[in-house]
Amino acid sequence: CMNYMLPLSYAWGNFSILAVGIWAIVQRDSLDAITMFLTGLLLTVLTDIIHISIFYPSHDFLSDAKRFSIGMAIFSLLLKPVSCYLVYRMYRERGGE
Repeated sequence: CMNYMLPLSYAWGNFSILAVGIWAIVQRDSLDAITMFLTGLLLTVLTDIIHISIFYPSHDFLSDAKRFSIGMAIFSLLLKPVSCYLVYRMYRERGGE
């Protein structure tokens, strides 16, 4: 998000899932909040792959700031399956089937 290489939909998607995640943490009794957070995380994995693959710049236009920005986006994408697993465990603890 810091280099404006990826579109605003990338930032809006990830920040909205962050807001739903905060809601899921605050509302410990709500099964709906954790379900929405898990669904949103799984959806952002798909949309992040699409965003990174479509908007990845060519080698000629890749500055250091853009390289760092895309590296952090890929790192975030690699950490999302771990987050999905941990959120799924929270879902099971709250009584999900």
